[in-house]
Amino acid sequence: MSQVIATYLLYDEADLEKKAEKIALGLTIGSWTELPFLEKEQLRKHKGTVVHVQPFEESERANQYFGKRLKRGMVKIAYPSANFSADLPAVLTTVFGKLSLDGAIKLIDLEFSDDLKKAFPGPRFGIKGIRAKLDVYGRPLLMSIFKGVIGRDLSYLSKQLRQQALGGVDLVKDDEILFENEQAPFEKRIAEGKKVLQHVYEETGHRTLYAVNLSGKTFELKEKAKRAAELGADLLLFNVFAYGLDVLQELREDEEISIPIMAHPAFSGALTPSEFYGVSHPLLLGKLVRMAGADFSLFPSPYGNVALAKEEANGIAYELTKEDVFLQTFPVPSAGIHPGLVPLLIRDFGIDIVINAGGGVHGHPEGAAGGGRAFSAAIAAVLAGKPLSEAAKENHSLQKAMALWGTQEVKV
Repeated sequence: MSQVIATYLLYDEADLEKKAEKIALGLTIGSWTELPFLEKEQLRKHKGTVVHVQPFEESERANQYFGKRLKRGMVKIAYPSANFSADLPAVLTTVFGKLSLDGAIKLIDLEFSDDLKKAFPGPRFGIKGIRAKLDVYGRPLLMSIFKGVIGRDLSYLSKQLRQQALGGVDLVKDDEILFENEQAPFEKRIAEGKKVLQHVYEETGHRTLYAVNLSGKTFELKEKAKRAAELGADLLLFNVFAYGLDVLQELREDEEISIPIMAHPAFSGALTPSEFYGVSHPLLLGKLVRMAGADFSLFPSPYGNVALAKEEANGIAYELTKEDVFLQTFPVPSAGIHPGLVPLLIRDFGIDIVINAGGGVHGHPEGAAGGGRAFSAAIAAVLAGKPLSEAAKENHSLQKAMALWGTQEVKV
């Protein structure tokens, strides 16, 4: 049967099964028992169906938050695809549109039938395609970020890009708040970035890719992205939740924009952080971003300054990489990452990740190049089964990083 099954964490004073049935009807045909037989037969294929209700014990935390005693449980409801067009705005409006205004329910997951999945592209390149571009296998990729660039000119960005590439990073991305501006215009950033990175490649033999921030008014984005492709841009950084998942899908599906897309989580925190309402992190930053076509998905790591719970971060990574009809999307655990955290990152997320650092690269005593070298040494040490404390004896950059930020030694 062609359908979407939505899983909710529900809080209510009423009987959960009755509440679930009310939701199933309210978001589809509106009523059922009062309908004449003929109308029932006509509307049967449109009726939402309660698939499962699993009651949980009451949560004192939830009762305190809502100021009353509430029953709690997990509810699954199936919505026939005959009710909506095969696009994410229609799906999300159906399963959680007005229901999201209830405030006492959280959308945990969406299961799409196989025929519906065909309406979504998934990543164009995925993990395998990105590794092929870089010719890097068997280790995590390393990415750094332009920092402190607002109000700076193109010359400053070029120097910063060069230092990061000389440190051996595989990817450099714009800061998500670096928009179109007179001092460092979008097209000139692409052209200058290519020139700088080509020079570094000729000097060192190391390839670095640059993700330029695609920004502007929504209906101008496709033409701007096509121009980026014409100029030979390596990657596009995209603030997907400021624009919408459907805009990401439009960019991915345009054959004239055959560039990997890196999804930034900016603004997603307006939808995800509550344990009682909104959308789960694994669904929004994992499954839906992958379906819509991102090759990379950034999300807060469990260790940094805006840390997610480890279970949530691991859930995102699982949705990005699990077996599916779509290519795998690179998980990019971010925020507060420094070389001393590399053992934790590899233990918890494996090697098919991008290690992403801003201050952990730029704040190094030897500058961005030293920060990159420290990360590379840490990655090599962990993969060789060597403690960072031992590796640091042979690498001054790693030694200085550990002295500044410390380390988390764990067995991988």
